[in-house]
Amino acid sequence: MPVLVASDLDRTLIYSAAALALTMPDPRAPRLLCVEVHESRPLSYMTETSAGLLTELGDAAVFVPTTTRTRKQYQRINLPGPAPTYVICANGGHLLVNGVSDPDWHARVTARLAEECAPLDEVREHLAATADPVWVRKHRIAEDLFVYLVVERELLPEEWVKELAVWADDRGWTVSLQGRKIYAVPKPLTKSAAMREVARRTGARLTLAAGDSLLDADLLLAADRGWRPGHGELAESGWTAPAVSALPERGVLAGERILREFLRVTRGEDSADRGGPADRL
Repeated sequence: MPVLVASDLDRTLIYSAAALALTMPDPRAPRLLCVEVHESRPLSYMTETSAGLLTELGDAAVFVPTTTRTRKQYQRINLPGPAPTYVICANGGHLLVNGVSDPDWHARVTARLAEECAPLDEVREHLAATADPVWVRKHRIAEDLFVYLVVERELLPEEWVKELAVWADDRGWTVSLQGRKIYAVPKPLTKSAAMREVARRTGARLTLAAGDSLLDADLLLAADRGWRPGHGELAESGWTAPAVSALPERGVLAGERILREFLRVTRGEDSADRGGPADRL
């Protein structure tokens, strides 16, 4: 039976120019491969080493890109290696099978959201009424499932984010701050549920995962083994769990380390660098 590898993309395996600057402390410039172009502009990168490792992983395991991006945003990405059979988009709201959203899965997700949490319009209206135009640049609705703001991070009041998180929690939603984006996402809309569905369909004997944000926490907890980089929302909060390794590497070098760990476990290889107490926090 196969090994299933479900990995977040942005700031885990691929990095924007801004994310490279924020998370790459090593002054030596790695050789980069552009993996996303939008409106004729390069947007996201991974190292050439990561590209080679991902190609190997695609041949060795069931690799499932797992992202909060919408389907349209995901389709801008051109990852190296075999085309994935399964892709998790919109934080689990869409399960792509050979590039096409599975309608039954999407219907199950939307039915659960309608039953368990406040409606999208209520959250959207709250954001519109409380977010200050001084630091908000864009309001976005993603796939009619969740909302996010693009903000000027240096002007964003921390207290506002905390108050929003409390308000959202009371209504069955969660809030995540990732770079210049603030996400408000229904709690039942999870990457982990979609990963479990792919595991069921593929008969995977082992599930591996990686991610850097609060929206990846449920994915890491659901997998048999997980890794988080030394940057991002989870690292900043000191979040960890028994089966999750906290890596010291940051930025694109963390992406390389994560892919090496995926390959090592997939191949059943033992290593002296298995992640002791310091790595596991």
